[in-house]
Amino acid sequence: MSNEIAILGAGMHPWGKWGHNFVQYGVAAAREALADAGVPWQDVKFVSGGATIRCGYPGFVAGATFAQALGWQGAEVNTSYAACASGSQALAAARNKILSGECEVALVVGADTTPKGFLAPAGGYRPEDPDWVRFYLGITNPTYFALYARRRMDLYGDTLQDFAAVKVKNSLVGSKNPRARYRKCFTAEDVAASAMVADPLRLMDICATSDGGAALIVSSLEYARKIGKGNAPRVAAISTVTPTFASGVLEMPDIATDSAAAAGVEAHAYRSTIPLKAYEEAGIGPEDISLAEVYDLSTALELDWIEDLQLAPRGEAAALLRAGDTALGGKIPINVSGGLACFGEAVPAQALSQICELTWQLRGQAGDRQVQGAKVGITANQGLFGHGSSVIVKK
Repeated sequence: MSNEIAILGAGMHPWGKWGHNFVQYGVAAAREALADAGVPWQDVKFVSGGATIRCGYPGFVAGATFAQALGWQGAEVNTSYAACASGSQALAAARNKILSGECEVALVVGADTTPKGFLAPAGGYRPEDPDWVRFYLGITNPTYFALYARRRMDLYGDTLQDFAAVKVKNSLVGSKNPRARYRKCFTAEDVAASAMVADPLRLMDICATSDGGAALIVSSLEYARKIGKGNAPRVAAISTVTPTFASGVLEMPDIATDSAAAAGVEAHAYRSTIPLKAYEEAGIGPEDISLAEVYDLSTALELDWIEDLQLAPRGEAAALLRAGDTALGGKIPINVSGGLACFGEAVPAQALSQICELTWQLRGQAGDRQVQGAKVGITANQGLFGHGSSVIVKK
């Protein structure tokens, strides 16, 4: 039995700081996805929403919130929360529903309205909350990203110029994306002149927080063929794994490695395990990937993800970057949407927006961002509390 489902429609609300309720963005994305799929709203029997926890009560029941806003028609609903991997888990819930035979067509949608500045946990004294503890200790998101960047510099010899080159690359292709928030082309000099946030990362090295929404219409392969879309891109694999014991690298949700407790136990870096299940499930390897959309919370983190996805040997991502291989037109283009560098974080929508980009690329509908001959794409996300995800989309 195939575990694949078809992507019939993709939709996205442009990202920015619009100041509206998140439901507005999600509904706009959902309606665009429905129109793109050519599927009547009444045919959708499952609505799977990625949850936002910053926008009040409706955010905790995102599936029902979007179903109500689109018009009650009896569909079952689901809400998934996995921080930045929420969209992938919402998609996994929809896939399971379809593969079980309980529905033919599902809507998956995520949207967010973010506060000004960097994301932070809710206030209060909660020593049992690892996210709160790291902020209490001063390990804010930019600090965390900076530790990763410094690690690359110390272990692999990456430079500030390498990190700036990631921003330059992503801004160039993001300038061609009408849905991106930031469409300005930046230079290495612009990056170097921006304010220092967490050494060695400057403001232009770090992604912003944004409002935005993304949605997909997915279906069984039988339904896709029935409506004449048998050649639609397919979700070939979804990985939503958690960390394994033991870990030799400091990674959220932990604020320390397993140390001596792991003596004699093989340690694994968490992020590098995320795509393994996806590759295995899809029956392919990194050599089959045409392009990747990765979670570039910082410029340096994009380089880590390239290696975590096994698209380059450990420590050699910067060499790929310098050779132009990760740019549009290169051997393995990375973040041809512009990435979070050009979009910013709209947490429940992020994983879905990546899949939207892969869908348009595999259809040949990406315009000036088009990766020629794209056949297989992969995504990568890491969320708080041990959530991670990787999705493979293929023709």
